[in-house]
Amino acid sequence: MIDWGWVADHLDELVGRVLQHLGFALAALAIGFVISFALSIWAVRQRRVYAPITAFAGILYTIPSLALFSAMVPITGLSLTTALIPLVLYTILIFVRNIVAGFDAVPADVEEAADGMGYRRRERMRAVDLPLALPLIVAGVRVASVSTIGLVTITGALGDRFGGLGFFIFEGYRRSFPTEILFGAIPAMILAIVVDLSLVAVQGRLTPWSHARVDPGMGSLDHVTPDDVAGTAAA
Repeated sequence: MIDWGWVADHLDELVGRVLQHLGFALAALAIGFVISFALSIWAVRQRRVYAPITAFAGILYTIPSLALFSAMVPITGLSLTTALIPLVLYTILIFVRNIVAGFDAVPADVEEAADGMGYRRRERMRAVDLPLALPLIVAGVRVASVSTIGLVTITGALGDRFGGLGFFIFEGYRRSFPTEILFGAIPAMILAIVVDLSLVAVQGRLTPWSHARVDPGMGSLDHVTPDDVAGTAAA
């Protein structure tokens, strides 16, 4: 049975925990994306480094989250750094794979057309490659966002200051109080769904052409012409 009286008494605290949870997730995603984007650009330009980067990120990704958070405590103490470092590390594999896949999906004839129009390498990446890579990049952001929101609940093991919604889950488990467990778990699930749907809407606004050019059977961009490159650059 759910103790609705307890729920009503803790709604103010719920708002604070939701904001804390979302703040941790956004910070980890932002830091992880910046690091991953730099690594991905390096991997696109120097293909030989892609395998070592993804292999190392894959090893980090396989480490159990609770173990990694616990291992950080003797090094960085009970601090924001302890909460953020594992969250950031878990995003890198997802981001790098999707960012590189996005750039790899840009048709070669489009890049050749852009080069023929006088684009320098950096200009082409900004005006042509990046817009066409956005669908896969945003897909990676969606996966990383949902994963990170789930992982933030593990920070509840670090105590009250860094628990987010996970604080309710761990505290409810400690007290054998199902209401408090659900009070943390259900909002965390709702938050993940809301963020994912919001990113779908953002993707649609940023890449309106992708809906018209996705092959239903293959799920990839189809027949982008040099004229589209000019249109994208002009936009």
